[in-house]
Amino acid sequence: MSKVQKTVLILAALVALVIGLTVYKVLMVDRGPNQAELLDAGIVLLPQPREVPDVTLVDQDGQPVAMDELDGRWRLLFFGYTFCPDICPATLAELRQLRGMLPEQARDALQPVLVSVDPNRDTPEQLKRYLGFFGPEFVGLTGELDAIQTLANSVGIPFIPADTSQENYTVDHSGNLVIIGPDGRQRGFIRAPLNNEKLAEQLPALIGSEG
Repeated sequence: MSKVQKTVLILAALVALVIGLTVYKVLMVDRGPNQAELLDAGIVLLPQPREVPDVTLVDQDGQPVAMDELDGRWRLLFFGYTFCPDICPATLAELRQLRGMLPEQARDALQPVLVSVDPNRDTPEQLKRYLGFFGPEFVGLTGELDAIQTLANSVGIPFIPADTSQENYTVDHSGNLVIIGPDGRQRGFIRAPLNNEKLAEQLPALIGSEG
């Protein structure tokens, strides 16, 4: 084999290697976020996105919000209440911390939402005062108990309504978060307790897979 032929073969091998690496990179991007790493971070995606019910709630500014019309951003729904003694303030503080750990693009694309499981006490005004401690990007929703229960049951986060006749009553509820995609459909859950270090690594990949 001549020197020229050897050179041609070497160049051909290099070209094939470059093409192979490019194809591999494209395939890996197309696969999206690593499912095992998402699970390790507590992120559980549904096999298929799930529609949310067409209930209408009220935000902290007193404006109606149709849940089946939410779109344009990723949202993390947390079903809690402002008089909660432990889980709720801790979770909202963790969400505030998590937002600060995300890169700007992911942070801007993600909105935390507190859906009250205690509409008896959580008026829009109360939600606004309470969420002011966590940041202006936090949204609060309240409304009729039946509508809130319909939403909670539909997204797999049921709660037990409280006996509001009791003084200083509490509400039994979950600490899990509901992931709503930019198309307004439920994509999955984030399991409690939150692991902010791992979530900060995985959420940008999840959000970026549909940017």
